[in-house]
Amino acid sequence: MDRLLIMKSFVTAAKVGSFSGAAKELGTSGSLISRHVADLEKQLGVQLVTRTARSISLTESGSRYAEFARRILDDIDAEDAGISALHDRPEGPLSVICPKWIGTLDLGDAVAAFAAAHPRIHLRLELGGMSDRTYDFLENGFDVAFHTRDLRDSNVRLKKIATLPFVLCASESYLRRSGPLDAPGDLNDHECLVHLNDPVWRIGHGYRSTLHKIRNTVFQSNSYLAIQKAAVHGRGVALIPQRPAAADLESGALRELLPDLPVPERPLYAVYGPSQNASTRVKLFLDFLTKWFAEQQPAPRASTG
Repeated sequence: MDRLLIMKSFVTAAKVGSFSGAAKELGTSGSLISRHVADLEKQLGVQLVTRTARSISLTESGSRYAEFARRILDDIDAEDAGISALHDRPEGPLSVICPKWIGTLDLGDAVAAFAAAHPRIHLRLELGGMSDRTYDFLENGFDVAFHTRDLRDSNVRLKKIATLPFVLCASESYLRRSGPLDAPGDLNDHECLVHLNDPVWRIGHGYRSTLHKIRNTVFQSNSYLAIQKAAVHGRGVALIPQRPAAADLESGALRELLPDLPVPERPLYAVYGPSQNASTRVKLFLDFLTKWFAEQQPAPRASTG
């Protein structure tokens, strides 16, 4: 028998002075309340109540135990309320994990902005080390994971945070040395800077979309920022996220290639636990990031003249 349930039955009966009154308050039967009190007396080896036809009174032992049980139950209720309030307040720990290449881009700026705006939330951001199983982040103690692919898993919830624009670009010094890139097929004749997880490039949208497995790779990295720096230094053609490259595109350090065939944007998804378990911290975090990305200006398009 559940010890706490028995204690609650006894405390309620002691408060109202009868088994039937306790049963009415707890939504059960008087016989069950009577049995709970009898079981408790048997466990303790003492008589707790004096029974009459319509009411009960506490013995000395019963009064002492009722005070003790009431204190225990009140402490449990208070702790439950405290934990629930912590779940509903925008404070406390929040653990986030994402692929390394996403976290080193403007997602890192967005997360830093959130941390500054909500100092009572203690944020942990871990880059890399993600499992292929979409729900493993929950088992590993993370509240939110980021992905760039649409996931279908009933164990988790999915929220689209933003789209990440990409740009095909190179420096003027490289183009002067190697010649122009006038069509997607020209990629075979150019030196390319490739992310390790992105060896096949899609150029254009819809019926004009073409896939290109990059063969002439002269620089590889798992960091888009490193690839961007190599492109600025004239090493070759790069396919990189557009927003972090905004300043280099605006200054002319990089020039967009094939502007009439822009590369597709990529979705940024936040994955988190079932909605009934999502804390206020998680909801606040996801809403903040969605707004942050919506307010960012896209990188300017470079002149092709």
